[in-house]
Amino acid sequence: MTETAGTYVHEAHGSVHSGEGPQFNIYMAAAAAATSRLREQTSRRPRTISKDDRIHLYQRFVDPPHFSRARETVRQTHTTLIDGLPGSGRRTAALMLLHELPDTQGSLHELPDTSDDEATSALDTQDVVPGDRLLLDLSEADESRYVAVQGELFGFRDHLSRLDAHLVVVLPHHLGYLLRDDLRHLTAELGRPSARRVLARHLRCENILPTSDELQDSTLATFLTSAPMRKLATLADGIRRQRDIGGTERGFAHWLAAALADEHDQSTRVAADISAEQNGRRRALLLSLAMFHGTTPVTVLHATNTLLKVLSHPQDDTPRLDRTDLYAEFGAIHAEVRADSRVCFPLPGYDSAVRDHFWTYMPDVRRQLRDWFQACMSAPDLAEAERGPAVARFGEQVLRCHRPEDLRWLVDRWTSSDTSTRHVPDAVQLLALGLADDQHGRYFRQQIYDWSKTPDTSHGLGQVLVLVCSEAMARTHPDQALVRLHHLARRARGRVLKDAREATLRLARSDNRLYRRMLDRLSTGMAQGQWGDSDNALFLALADPIRLIRSGNVRTLLARGWSETLRRLDQHWAGHVSNWLNACVTDTAHRTLVLNVLASACASDGRTSGRLYRAARIWQREDSGSAAERKDTVVHLLREIDARQGIESYGFAV
Repeated sequence: MTETAGTYVHEAHGSVHSGEGPQFNIYMAAAAAATSRLREQTSRRPRTISKDDRIHLYQRFVDPPHFSRARETVRQTHTTLIDGLPGSGRRTAALMLLHELPDTQGSLHELPDTSDDEATSALDTQDVVPGDRLLLDLSEADESRYVAVQGELFGFRDHLSRLDAHLVVVLPHHLGYLLRDDLRHLTAELGRPSARRVLARHLRCENILPTSDELQDSTLATFLTSAPMRKLATLADGIRRQRDIGGTERGFAHWLAAALADEHDQSTRVAADISAEQNGRRRALLLSLAMFHGTTPVTVLHATNTLLKVLSHPQDDTPRLDRTDLYAEFGAIHAEVRADSRVCFPLPGYDSAVRDHFWTYMPDVRRQLRDWFQACMSAPDLAEAERGPAVARFGEQVLRCHRPEDLRWLVDRWTSSDTSTRHVPDAVQLLALGLADDQHGRYFRQQIYDWSKTPDTSHGLGQVLVLVCSEAMARTHPDQALVRLHHLARRARGRVLKDAREATLRLARSDNRLYRRMLDRLSTGMAQGQWGDSDNALFLALADPIRLIRSGNVRTLLARGWSETLRRLDQHWAGHVSNWLNACVTDTAHRTLVLNVLASACASDGRTSGRLYRAARIWQREDSGSAAERKDTVVHLLREIDARQGIESYGFAV
């Protein structure tokens, strides 16, 4: 009797390896879900400095008090320092100052706020080209960085003046006592703009024109007294949505009331309700519903039981049929079950106030709340539509309470090698929330940098980092995103390596400044040798024979890269040499400059010049119907090579 040994899979919840050899899984569904969440999140709160976004902001911008002083200072001295209370719109004002400056050359971009790749200078002059408009946001800087930047600002300002570039710095208001006296003449302390005017400007851009009396609503006046500028934009968008939903017949007063309902402060009522409720299970039910608001009774019940377990709450030994059912428990906490079988609090803003209360007034259980949330998100029946809102609510509380390490811990857990890929969208969303936070964004940019340089990064974490850098960080801090993607493109493996390389090239090609910066990184990396193979592959894919070829700096960078490439014995570069020579035929106006780069690359090495010339002769002999142009190009290349080596060129050498 002969038996066959094998594997039988009764039920699988993930990828199954049922054959021989290595297995490569491409988790397209997880990546698609993560990308969808990122784009939805960034669309709600854009912080990019792209021209389209700046125009959008400028149309809605109201000059704050003392803005004219800042405008005059930056035009006369090329530098101004912006101070003001948090929430007063300092960053937006800084962007608008730069947006108003002429954009005939250079670009508008933000200087990095982390020290990447062992950078020793807080302000790097290599980041500046003629006509640049630079933003440096120090609003959440620590003491050491703030002092270091001030010390380097004087030499940096001289460099700005020579290049006709401009810099606007957002100061850390909480460190005002550290501002040097010799910089105070460059400082403009902006006041808070009229909140009513800001709201009216936002509404006008949406073609909503309330009367002066309608804007005097007492509830609105209370809201406008203390709301930060970003809340005004949110309110205006809420009014627009109410108009679009309800139609114009209801009028502005109805749209305003409905939009303000979402902003109601229910903290006092929630505090009273929780204080009156002495039953621990019902308190757990309150928080569970607040966190998973609008989900099914099963989801809320699972979260409640999990919270009681995490907090080691005594079990109820009463027989189940003698206990209150879930419907009655919902009624006891003033919740209701909607017609679609979803559970919610009917009072607008009540769920948010419940979450705020627990994280604010029970600080001793915040770590347990983190563990509880992680356990809840591991439930197999939690739908994708329920996961995104829950992650956003948790992230909001953790960041508000200054515990960014809780988000980092969750990302680590959700991307470990033994974790299902269903958590990839959750981890991506958490990191994006951290990056978008005004106070903790720098913490997460630094953390992502550290992760990107770790050689044993798991597949899940690598996938998350590529998505976050390319879809979220690239919108707000493209320079830093490029550095992190480059490190991943050097160290990752498998599918993540491919994705990281594609994302790096895509970002580098998106902007001329980033293109130059990436060429510099690649040519430097190849010269150092540690990452020669990966950097060489990126260089050959990125280097363009025509793009910016008239720039002397770009030609120098290209020549440095080609110099290292031509030394490689594998000669994978031969096909790319053919592409460059083809460009000389199709675009004769740039032929001399293109050949200048190739010849300069091998000027000091006879062996590499011989390899280049042999590759050019092979290209010349290809049958393409342009024999004369090809011969002329190779002759021209030989003359360029000879000229750089001090050799008299002979026309019959081809």
